[in-house]
Amino acid sequence: MSRRPPHLIRPAPLAGLLAALSAVLLALVVFAWPPLESFDTGLSRTVHRWAHDFDGVTQFNRVMTDWVWDPWTLRTLCAVVTVWLWLRGARRLAVLLAVTCTAGTLVQQGLKALVGKDRPQWREPLDSAHYASFPSGHAMTAAVACGLLLWLLRRHGVEGAAWVAAVTLALVSVIGVGLTRIWLGVHWPSDVVGGWLLGLLTVVVAVGVYRRTEERA
Repeated sequence: MSRRPPHLIRPAPLAGLLAALSAVLLALVVFAWPPLESFDTGLSRTVHRWAHDFDGVTQFNRVMTDWVWDPWTLRTLCAVVTVWLWLRGARRLAVLLAVTCTAGTLVQQGLKALVGKDRPQWREPLDSAHYASFPSGHAMTAAVACGLLLWLLRRHGVEGAAWVAAVTLALVSVIGVGLTRIWLGVHWPSDVVGGWLLGLLTVVVAVGVYRRTEERA
């Protein structure tokens, strides 16, 4: 049903790099490395002042983060694609998408529970969020969903203007949702970066495993 795309990247080395970066950041967060704590606090305070000064931008960010880029919105999109793939006969791809999205959610919730980092606290909060802070679930879910969907599009031969548009939309979504979390004061910058790294790592590992099983099949 689908064309196999050229291997633009090697999953193993990239996964190793992402895993190393994720491990380093996780260690810095767990041990509360002072320079990272200072950076998180300083940037968050500055952005929080801007968020109070620019109410229109803040309301826009709230709509984007709560509706357009909400994790459940992205999970629903992936669920729809999963069903479509299954009905088209691409059942291995459907299982890959479903399992990877589920694994990403379990990883983020597990790390939140293990790390237990407190979210930013403000006298005049602009938004609220549940559970611990690290990693950002919004950022990680966006990275997983957009990364997988881009890979599927490339695998099915999408190129040219359509590919550029898809990549642009994915980048805007992944970067944008992370920035909304910082702007609204519900995540530290390190939470967002951690979500991005772990999300990309999840995608690269999933793609690498799928390629191995495909070659064996």
